[in-house]
Amino acid sequence: MIDLKAVRENPEAVRASQRARGEDSSVVDALLAADERRRSAVSRADTLRGEQKAFGKQVGRARGEEREALLVRGKELAAEVKAAEAEQHAADAELTELHRAVPNVVHPDAPAGGEDDYVVVKHVGTPREFDFEPLDHLDLGTRLGAIDVERGAKVGGSRFYFLTGVGAQLELALLNMAAAQATAAGFTLMITPTLVRPEIMAGTGFLGAHADEIYRLRDDDLYLVGTSEVPLAGYHADEIVDLGAEHARRYAGWSSCYRREAGSYGRDTRGIIRVHQFNKVEMFSYVRPEDAEAEHLRLLAWEEEMLAKIEVPYRVIDTAAGDLGTSAARKFDCEAWVPTQAAYRELTSTSNCTTFQARRLNIRYRDENGKPQIAATLNGTLATTRWIVAILENHQQADGSVRVPEALVPFVGTEVFVPRS
Repeated sequence: MIDLKAVRENPEAVRASQRARGEDSSVVDALLAADERRRSAVSRADTLRGEQKAFGKQVGRARGEEREALLVRGKELAAEVKAAEAEQHAADAELTELHRAVPNVVHPDAPAGGEDDYVVVKHVGTPREFDFEPLDHLDLGTRLGAIDVERGAKVGGSRFYFLTGVGAQLELALLNMAAAQATAAGFTLMITPTLVRPEIMAGTGFLGAHADEIYRLRDDDLYLVGTSEVPLAGYHADEIVDLGAEHARRYAGWSSCYRREAGSYGRDTRGIIRVHQFNKVEMFSYVRPEDAEAEHLRLLAWEEEMLAKIEVPYRVIDTAAGDLGTSAARKFDCEAWVPTQAAYRELTSTSNCTTFQARRLNIRYRDENGKPQIAATLNGTLATTRWIVAILENHQQADGSVRVPEALVPFVGTEVFVPRS
């Protein structure tokens, strides 16, 4: 949730954020009105409880008819307290509902607009010129015995697949290389739960506008995660976190991820670009709020370090406000060149969620004076199944073989993937 104190002090900044996202700015006024009603209800209930306490002492000293009259007034006062407390509970519920409906405040430097209004920060590498007609990743993967979407659909339905042989080796190589890099950078490696409770999913901001993307097990009241960001955010829920000498705590979560891809029917149905299940190593940081922007750039640098290892051209974009998730104040995506599509496609994203998730999940740290403060959280992709698409297409050779990027060779044990006879 956003900071209510900040909304009171600078409501126009929140209105501007809503407009940048393309959302209704009047929710800010509704939130402020609900906040005022709640504070008024709390004040009235506190005053009446104080009167009731003082009145109780007066009754204790009274005798005879005076006591009887006071007891009558005491019942009336008790009813007033009960009504005031009910009003307070209703005001609390109204405020909480409105408060949770407001997304994070967009960083002032994030571009305004929607999905197509991103700003390109930089290009790295040059798309390759082929002297033969390149194959797409599915044709390559089929010839290599690496990808089987037909049997994936037979077993799980559309957008499911098997990674077989060198395909499975390549995914494990990517994830292991990401885990090795993260560990070397000081991250604690985690294998996380892929089912989480509703309060954890809601706490990370995923049960808002995009709730239809999430698989839910209604009989168990659990959700399948679309990223290990969710369990890593919940790991320190209701805790005071020791951020250590670096003022940061960093985890790298390895997990299977599940997305319904609701609303994407007809898009990227070929191959393994947009699927219902994939694997990923995700970075997650807890830091002090004043350190969040610097940490965001660190996460982006670690992502680029991984991309350099797979030797593909890519670009970095600053995502527009209207394309940000509920929790993100700013997001950078790294998009790799996909030759057969003549387009850049997302491989990584890193988001600065400021204090939004930690406030919902009650995650704090102690400042220099030992006082608990709300932490900031950030996340970033370090490797995922989709990277196979960029590797196969960019490193294919005329005979249908695929050169293995040098950094991956120790993880797969070969320099070239050769088509099956």
